[in-house]
Amino acid sequence: MLISEAKVDVRYAETDQMGVVYHANYLVWFEIGRTAFIDDLGFSYAQMEKDGILSPVTEIHANYKKPLTYGDQAKIFTWVEEYSGLKVTYGYEIKNSEDELCVTGYSTHVCVRKATFRPISIKKYFPDWHLAYEAQKKQKQG
Repeated sequence: MLISEAKVDVRYAETDQMGVVYHANYLVWFEIGRTAFIDDLGFSYAQMEKDGILSPVTEIHANYKKPLTYGDQAKIFTWVEEYSGLKVTYGYEIKNSEDELCVTGYSTHVCVRKATFRPISIKKYFPDWHLAYEAQKKQKQG
């Protein structure tokens, strides 16, 4: 099973008054991880959008375990947690530069037509993505 890794240097602007990463920034980092995962599979979010398809978040969850601070490096690990052909749930772990687990989470997405926001079948519109996600699901199941 593919587990993609992306790295982000924690910038001062991403911290709050307590000197730790502001919680909403982890959601942005989830997106960075998702994009890296899709790139690692050989696909492109940007191309999907050029094709008139969007992938909105329908659910998101983050569990904060240890804060990251300015000057640290966030390592974002991303994988496919679940895939149904219509919905994709990505799993995430964010670790600091010392490999300590800081955040876990997931986000669920559907693909919709940009013009109507109506859901589409990934299998029908993106058969290569469908096969790759099915393979990830099978590898995860063991």
